[in-house]
Amino acid sequence: MKKIVAYPLSFCFYFLFGLVLCVFHPILWIGYKISPNSLDRCVSVLNLFIIRLLLILGIRVSIEKPSLEKNRSYIIVANHQSTFDIPPILWFLRDLHPKFISKKELGKGIPSVSFNLRYGGSVLIDRKDSIQSVKAIRDFAEATYTKGHSAVIFPEGTRSKNGVSKKFRTSGLKVLLEQMPDAYLLPITINHSWKTMQYGSFPMGICANIQLKVHPPLARKDKTIQDLIEATESTIKRSIVV
Repeated sequence: MKKIVAYPLSFCFYFLFGLVLCVFHPILWIGYKISPNSLDRCVSVLNLFIIRLLLILGIRVSIEKPSLEKNRSYIIVANHQSTFDIPPILWFLRDLHPKFISKKELGKGIPSVSFNLRYGGSVLIDRKDSIQSVKAIRDFAEATYTKGHSAVIFPEGTRSKNGVSKKFRTSGLKVLLEQMPDAYLLPITINHSWKTMQYGSFPMGICANIQLKVHPPLARKDKTIQDLIEATESTIKRSIVV
């Protein structure tokens, strides 16, 4: 019965979702022409709209987070379950100016989304070209750190289709830690986001509760990079609910 109801609700959601992306595309362009901060604010509002649109599907989004310093860089590390992991990070952590490592295929063809990835401070990598990817992530990390912004990485590489976390791929995370020496690691556990795609892209899953748990930041101190990565992965996976 849920799946049957999901068809008309998904059609309504995708229609409005596409409309919002198209409406915001020129708004992001104007924000970009004014200043990088203006673009960031426009992107934040866009993602608030997306979170609100999810209510059409009965999907709620909640977050639990500690108090965070605004004027410092973080390396935000999260497990990955669906496309809708991203809007809550961009909205609820907007004060940290989160920037993403994304596959190059997302850099064209999607109104608003592709524009922000190309011009908003994120980086597009070719996952088939490891040399290009490492160099691009290194340049991205340096630029992000210099501006006092935060880098977001999903070390699993691909989305989990059932909520079970995959093994972390650590090469990109190691580059971020090397190039952002004073940045805090910020682990995030995402739960139930996979349910939005439990039937595939269409229809979408309905009546899910996407939950983000932002854990206390991990400082570098005297820890090795490998120790930090292991502590981060352990922290995230301990709170995953399948």
